[in-house]
Amino acid sequence: MAASEVAPAINPDDPLVGRELADRYQVRRAVARGGMGCVYEAFDRLERRRVALKILHRNVMRDRIAVERFKREYEISKLLPHEHIVEVFDFLPVEGLAYVLVMDFLEGEELSALLAREGTMRPGKMVRVFSQIAVGLGEAHGRQLIHRDIKPENVFLCGTHAGDVVKLLDFGSVKDNSDGAKKLTMMGTTVGSPYYMSPEQAQGLDTLDSRTDVWSLAAIAYESLTGRVPFAGRCGPSILLAILTEEPRPASVVAEEQPVLCPVPTAVDAAFLEAFAKEPASRVATVGLLVDKLGVAYGLDGTHRDWAYTSECLLEERVEPVLSELVRARGAQAVVEDDPFSAPIKSMPLRAEMEDRVEPSVRARSQQLDTVQLQAVGVPKKLSPVLAIAWVVGLLVVVAIVVAIVCLL
Repeated sequence: MAASEVAPAINPDDPLVGRELADRYQVRRAVARGGMGCVYEAFDRLERRRVALKILHRNVMRDRIAVERFKREYEISKLLPHEHIVEVFDFLPVEGLAYVLVMDFLEGEELSALLAREGTMRPGKMVRVFSQIAVGLGEAHGRQLIHRDIKPENVFLCGTHAGDVVKLLDFGSVKDNSDGAKKLTMMGTTVGSPYYMSPEQAQGLDTLDSRTDVWSLAAIAYESLTGRVPFAGRCGPSILLAILTEEPRPASVVAEEQPVLCPVPTAVDAAFLEAFAKEPASRVATVGLLVDKLGVAYGLDGTHRDWAYTSECLLEERVEPVLSELVRARGAQAVVEDDPFSAPIKSMPLRAEMEDRVEPSVRARSQQLDTVQLQAVGVPKKLSPVLAIAWVVGLLVVVAIVVAIVCLL
């Protein structure tokens, strides 16, 4: 018998370790723990291979919707046998555990771990990784399946000599838009991670389509290049409010302020601007087209389907000679960025347009914060941008006249 087939000793701190499930799966060790459940490495004695067992926590098993999503992950994954989607082998009931999901055991790390360690990604690596994500997601979208929880933790990177190979994880939150699909989410309920939610997802709308995944993919691409999420906040509601009412700062500007691995060209800003359109109809149509725009912004020829299978080193060699020229175009934009009146004026129509769609309690809080911010500098809240400028100029004139009178006296 091979050493890999020897059953491990019972672990007193974790009664599952050392146990054999379904007379087939020898549980070896816990490899990841989360709020919903735990993932174990196991050995499949029948197929003689390592597998991952995903098991819900006992308290989560009492949540009917959580269990249904767990089952949905198996059902959806079986519909999506794809090289960039984690393979699911089995879903079985186990006494005392309700259900166990059996998946391919992956060697590597989550994108979140890479970003935590390195901060950002170089362009060649980013283009290759996100091209593969687009290929895998495109397969799901072609079947009318919307992931709804695209985030760094659900992008797994398996290292190879040519570069990372992506496996998309966790299809338990999928929205199935195909005819006759069973609905698990009530209208007004949000599913997903706040930092990466689209505006329509943040509002719990039932009209989500593949463009919500476009937004989420753009959010993690932005973070991968700048080291910062595009929409930040101190808590979930404040993050969602930022998503609904604000525009992200240009990635090229943010990257200049961070210890990034590589500068970001201004052409990337245009791709993100379109990807973060509040209205889905104005957004980049597909995840593939989004990655195409990002690759072209770095001076690459071809499409995401070419770059997904091009070595990381070769992509870097193609980007490096043109990157400095692409970044040099930053000067004119910096002048506009430093104009103290340009940003508020540009953002006001968007805020006025979106506030009508925000939940009343959140909108009231937003208005309260606006009032506090404006009153802090003594500017009446109801002034338009032009009148506000006039008000400030008038105030300066009055101050100058008072100073002149004091000097004469």
